[in-house]
Amino acid sequence: MNVNTDTLVSMTEASQMARLVDEKGVAVIMKNNTPRYVVMEFKQLEEEQLASDEDVLTLSKRYMDKNRRAYLELAK
Repeated sequence: MNVNTDTLVSMTEASQMARLVDEKGVAVIMKNNTPRYVVMEFKQLEEEQLASDEDVLTLSKRYMDKNRRAYLELAK
């Protein structure tokens, strides 16, 4: 995962938000009484991404199994 350094905030600036995330695991920032942003630990984000990748692999396997004859014909 690439991180845009223009979007980094120092811990000093974000200490209150960081404490909330440390205590609760995630924080939601509201704008105009509507959930707008989610703040979570970077490790949790990586775990979410891994789960998403696993879902893609599961779907790919299912499609390959379902359409095996077509794939074998295309491979000729």
